[in-house]
Amino acid sequence: MTFFITKLFREFQTARANGNHLPDLTFEFNPVVTIGKIKSNVTIPHVIHYTFMFSVILFVLIILPIHWTFKLLFVFGWTTILTVPILSQFFNYGLPVLVWVFLFFSSKFIPLQIRPPISVQVLPGMETILYGENLSELLASYTSTFLDLLSWLPYGILHFGLPGAVAILIWLFAPPTTLRRFGFSFGYMNLIGVIIQNLLFSCAPPWYKVLHGLEKANYSMQGSPGGLARIDLLFGFDMYTTTFTNSPLIFGAMPSLHSACASMDALWLSYLFPRLTPVWCLYVFILWFSTMYLTHHYFIDLVVGSCLAVTSFCLVKFTGNLPENPKFCRWSYDRLEFHDIHRADPLNALNSVDFDFAEDELSQSLEGNTNDSFEMTPSTATVEMQALDSSIVNHTAPVKSAPNQNFALDDEDEFAHHTANREIRSAPSAL
Repeated sequence: MTFFITKLFREFQTARANGNHLPDLTFEFNPVVTIGKIKSNVTIPHVIHYTFMFSVILFVLIILPIHWTFKLLFVFGWTTILTVPILSQFFNYGLPVLVWVFLFFSSKFIPLQIRPPISVQVLPGMETILYGENLSELLASYTSTFLDLLSWLPYGILHFGLPGAVAILIWLFAPPTTLRRFGFSFGYMNLIGVIIQNLLFSCAPPWYKVLHGLEKANYSMQGSPGGLARIDLLFGFDMYTTTFTNSPLIFGAMPSLHSACASMDALWLSYLFPRLTPVWCLYVFILWFSTMYLTHHYFIDLVVGSCLAVTSFCLVKFTGNLPENPKFCRWSYDRLEFHDIHRADPLNALNSVDFDFAEDELSQSLEGNTNDSFEMTPSTATVEMQALDSSIVNHTAPVKSAPNQNFALDDEDEFAHHTANREIRSAPSAL
């Protein structure tokens, strides 16, 4: 730990000494600065993003059963954190996370007229059809104190604290601007999940079948802590029973946001520390076991939740918004290089090398013939082109009929040619 703190401090001092302002934070309080940045960066994706965010906020404000003065205070608070630069550098890019939390805790106020019927039989039926057995019932059929504690740690502790720890690690060890990508992917993943659970496909979790069988469910029913009730009994105080019984979103089994959050944490930790990827994957598998053992999710819920996480992460990565992460910490970067899906594609790189090599060979071949005053007859030209075609197919250099010509590409020129399109961005950023 001391080594990391010392090295972070040295990198910080080096960046300051070199006048590197890329990792700097802003301490401005004037909202005009933020408004000016927004005006100068108006794009269709930004318009769609903010329209969607403010639509969800407006929906929540409408359904909340509170006095209009408190709603005005909410609006004032939202406006403050999104426009004051010292706050907006964090909360503006974390807006999807804030909107998700806002909607989640308001779920119980959503009118019944727009909520879907609660599905009780679909998930256990799919579980049996796809896997031949109800895995949640199978894993929960045997319990022990050891398995209770093993399941409690990832499900009841790490699920709530790990995303914040990942955000801190990203801010410290990833390139500047990376934290905003984490906020985008993590927030949208959870927001879409809650919208599905509330408005598209409300499902009863496994504990419902344990308590009520397959009888019809309704939104007036209370929730249940499932296997977490044994943790409350073990420690002798109420940590989960009251919380889960009065949860604002009871019938939200599909998709599993516990699985989604764990998968998202693992993806970003693998981005930061790729050598420890097996450890992060093991954490996801243990959490999967925990959710089924504690009767909170079916296996199909977990699969869909992880797919949602992978989709959100890949949306950031494959749209060219994920910075490459080869250095130690945020203060090690004086410029940013972003992941390029086309450059990273090995098949695309192979095709580029083949045809660029052949094109350069043809150009040098024709120039060499002119400089040596070599008269290319029709038959000679035919032989020349046939040899060139053969070289493209076999990935070998063409055989030249004229003497004393050297067609080898200079290594530095070839490297420069194939890296000319690398996108390098160096604009200062707060996060």
